[in-house]
Amino acid sequence: MMGFLEEINWSPLWISLKTGFIATVLAFFIGVYCASKVMKLKPVTRGILDGFFTMPLVLPPTVAGFLLLMVFSLRRPFGAFLLEQFDIKVVQTWKGCIIAAAVIAFPLMYRNARAAFEQVDINLVFAGKTLGMSDRAVFWKVVMPAAGPGIASGTVLAFARAIGEYGATSMLAGNILGKTRTVSVAIASETAAGNYGIAGFWVVVILIISFFIVALINIVSGRGMRTGRWL
Repeated sequence: MMGFLEEINWSPLWISLKTGFIATVLAFFIGVYCASKVMKLKPVTRGILDGFFTMPLVLPPTVAGFLLLMVFSLRRPFGAFLLEQFDIKVVQTWKGCIIAAAVIAFPLMYRNARAAFEQVDINLVFAGKTLGMSDRAVFWKVVMPAAGPGIASGTVLAFARAIGEYGATSMLAGNILGKTRTVSVAIASETAAGNYGIAGFWVVVILIISFFIVALINIVSGRGMRTGRWL
């Protein structure tokens, strides 16, 4: 067993964890911001933007990856502009892993944040404004704490989606060992190469991580309930 573990290249795990963490941070702030703004819009505009923000959740990841590739490719204006003006290359780099994971994880953060905001008692908001609090203060000191369990669940789900992302990541960032090969990409690569033992090992790793993520979601969600059992 020790010999097998010594043969494992652990870089996919570290790349997945780093990518998941940074992508989740991006998805958190952008998702919460978008959810808070959408809540204030008229129904028609809200429905259109809601559909746009949710698209990465319903599209096949390879479609999202293709669209990202068309945006950031060095043969496209925006990708060429980033390279020439800021020396930023996204395709076949770790930055591509982060962007792909953030885009795919964003809808989960957005949907959970919006659902959490919809559950906030509007009287709490009115009370905060009555006390002279600014809109920003009401949002961070009243709305966010009240929506805490839903926001936390969305964050955990976004992280889970980010570390498990494969389709968009493989298309935008590629499969470079030690650079862009995440655990999900490693599973597909090792399986294609016939290395079922290593692929199976990474599957077990993902199963363990997923179990703890689901348990964490249940714990976080349970804190927002008055009781967690039938009396």
